[in-house]
Amino acid sequence: MKRLSKILLALAGLIVIILVAGFVYLNHIKKAAIPDYNKNVVLEGLGSEVTVFRDKYAIPHVYASNEKDLYKAVGYLMAQDRLWQMDVLRRVTEGRLSEIFGARLVNTDLLMRALRIQEKSEKILKTSDPAVVSALEEFADGVNQYIAKNPLPPEFRILGYRPEPWKPIQSVNLVGYMSWDLSAGWDTELLLSQLSKYLSKNQWTELISDMSNQKTAVFPEFKLSDIDPAKTLLSAAENLEDMGLVIFHGSNNWAVSGKKSKTGKPLLANDMHLGLSIPGIWYEMHQSVPGKLDVTGVVLPGQPFIIDGHNDSVAWGMTNVEVDNLDFYEETLNRDSTQYLFDNAWKNLLISNETIKIKGGKEVKRVLRFTHRGPIVNEFQASSGRPVSIRWIGNDMSNEIMAVYLLDRAHNWTEFRNAAKLFTSISQNIVYADMAGNIGLQASAGIPIRKGDGSQIYPGDTDEYDWKGLVPFSQLPFEYNPDRGYVSSANNKTVPDNYPYFISHWFAMPDRIDRIREMLDEKDKMGVQDFQAMQGDVHSKLVERIMPEFLPALQHHPGWSETEKAAVGKLSSWNGTLTRDSQAASVFEVLYRKVCEDLIKDDLPNNLYEKLRGNRTILENLLLNILRDKTSAWIDDKSTPQKESFDDIVVRAFKETVVELTGRSGENTDNWEWGKIHTLTLGHPLGSVAILDKLFNLNRGPFDLPGSFHTICAYSYSYYDLYKVGHGPSQRHVYDLSDWDASTTVIPTGTSGIPASKFYCDQTNLYINNLYHDDPFSQEDVKKEALFEMKFQPE
Repeated sequence: MKRLSKILLALAGLIVIILVAGFVYLNHIKKAAIPDYNKNVVLEGLGSEVTVFRDKYAIPHVYASNEKDLYKAVGYLMAQDRLWQMDVLRRVTEGRLSEIFGARLVNTDLLMRALRIQEKSEKILKTSDPAVVSALEEFADGVNQYIAKNPLPPEFRILGYRPEPWKPIQSVNLVGYMSWDLSAGWDTELLLSQLSKYLSKNQWTELISDMSNQKTAVFPEFKLSDIDPAKTLLSAAENLEDMGLVIFHGSNNWAVSGKKSKTGKPLLANDMHLGLSIPGIWYEMHQSVPGKLDVTGVVLPGQPFIIDGHNDSVAWGMTNVEVDNLDFYEETLNRDSTQYLFDNAWKNLLISNETIKIKGGKEVKRVLRFTHRGPIVNEFQASSGRPVSIRWIGNDMSNEIMAVYLLDRAHNWTEFRNAAKLFTSISQNIVYADMAGNIGLQASAGIPIRKGDGSQIYPGDTDEYDWKGLVPFSQLPFEYNPDRGYVSSANNKTVPDNYPYFISHWFAMPDRIDRIREMLDEKDKMGVQDFQAMQGDVHSKLVERIMPEFLPALQHHPGWSETEKAAVGKLSSWNGTLTRDSQAASVFEVLYRKVCEDLIKDDLPNNLYEKLRGNRTILENLLLNILRDKTSAWIDDKSTPQKESFDDIVVRAFKETVVELTGRSGENTDNWEWGKIHTLTLGHPLGSVAILDKLFNLNRGPFDLPGSFHTICAYSYSYYDLYKVGHGPSQRHVYDLSDWDASTTVIPTGTSGIPASKFYCDQTNLYINNLYHDDPFSQEDVKKEALFEMKFQPE
């Protein structure tokens, strides 16, 4: 018995030792890569000392005596905080995600290779200014010195690989990825092609936006099928969204001149609405070289230049133009699929044999085929099917990396526009303000000149529908010091209907821009706090437009249950503001979606209904078109003997709304608070694995949120994943040109991408409560707010 006791005691001791050792090892993996922000670092090849101050949010302010030293330090610093994120983003652009995540991403890798991003990047590097190339080389060297000298973030340990050396071309590749992510409407156009064979011409037309219905333009006074999306390479982009790697979705920006500012100098605001995940897409940074460069703002991890921010003379911020810059073409191939028919002659396809490596050592062989327009993106058989190619703006020569380099150094409107005109593959409305008191807004976009409007698949056997070039920069819309005293954009319709070139069908509805301009007009003079209130505003112009169409039917309908009566009462007394505690907001959001679903569900087979109900862009267009006269064939439910009116659809949808909210939150409508169901969980790409999330605390949330996709504060969700916020402001900046140090900013996460760091999500509580942190710019204020100081020193 005594011997057994000793054995058990020894086993218990061994278990304790194993557990302690396991805990120590796990803790080491978690924390090994957390840097000491006060520790000086020797960098090879550094010409002179570089000083870095970090504030209480660990945002680096980098002071160097020359640009080569600056960008070497920037590379090292970014790798300190975001190395694994950088590695994943470069793997996206190169089509190499399967090597670390496994076979499920093979098609995603094949899609990214089909876009030939690196091929264009090579051309850009060969023709770029030597100063830009030098900056990219120094940045890459700084990244690689960090990799060589430091422990790696835990994700590398978890996935079992080491990062390869960083190359300058990989920074340029990120431009191609941004271009792809910003291409508007391609998924919608494929769906429209499918829907066309099930719908009447009028019904199909009502799915497409009628620009005459959208009265608000960014530049109001400017003059001048049956292909299955699920069987295309393009459908593989869904994997990127699931991993939080689809980035760009919308944005707001505006600026007021001195005559509308409390300080007598311009104010500028920008919040780009992107995918919300951890690590956040932006890295805050301040870069300074005396007499040459002093710029602060946000950087895309993996490249060294400030993309959105201000220097000592000008400020700028961006929103997507929503250009339709990707078209589809049905190709005719020969029997062995090596040639395609074009203008009565057979042309050779470019054929690329791709080998995709998969985690675990396996390989997959795939074939990509290209016409002169671009890749063939769908699966087909030589004897049947419809091979479809794409023409995409991202393959046109452009140099956005040079554009942001020049933006960082612009000092006036002319220099700003010289930089902005280089935005071709990435199409942006860029807002501007300068210390001299000027404001402006420039559309910087690659708008194709072509026959048609891109809403259908074109015949590919002729050059009739090929692009004939791009709209010249001189004919792109802009505003400079308008009499109204402000400029603004929110992904809405770009120009009045008389503009001679087609831009897109897929602009955002005017709800955000109308509210922005309403708030800008409400006050004669505005300050930083007014701009902050605007960025956090959750009052809806969509509600103002739609509720008069819904409420009469609900208020006049007899026989409601007590719960239904209470829900109607919530809507009737509602002011249209989607606060966290609003019950009416919950009713409206569900009702709006249900009305759209009830309009379409009887007209389509179930598989197409499921696809269409998740496409909010088309549903918004459909409802807006229907509300013009309410006689659309979509309204009548073809599965019933009677003919339904629009009011009948609203009543039915309302009953379904009450059923859904009762199931979620009970029969007491006082418990139907919007924030309880409208939540944000910041997810890490590995956070879907429960044990990893628990061990490493990867995900954060859920957090209750106000607003919706139609408010200025655009906390948006997918109709496929109801009320779970996936997109929203990726940063908020308010720049005060009377005193740069009075500017404010915030991001959803934090400086660090290392989960165990206290700077991983240290800005999240500020962000979800519409609060900001200081954005010091003068060296005096930077030093005053600094909690950390380190120096990069030459060998």
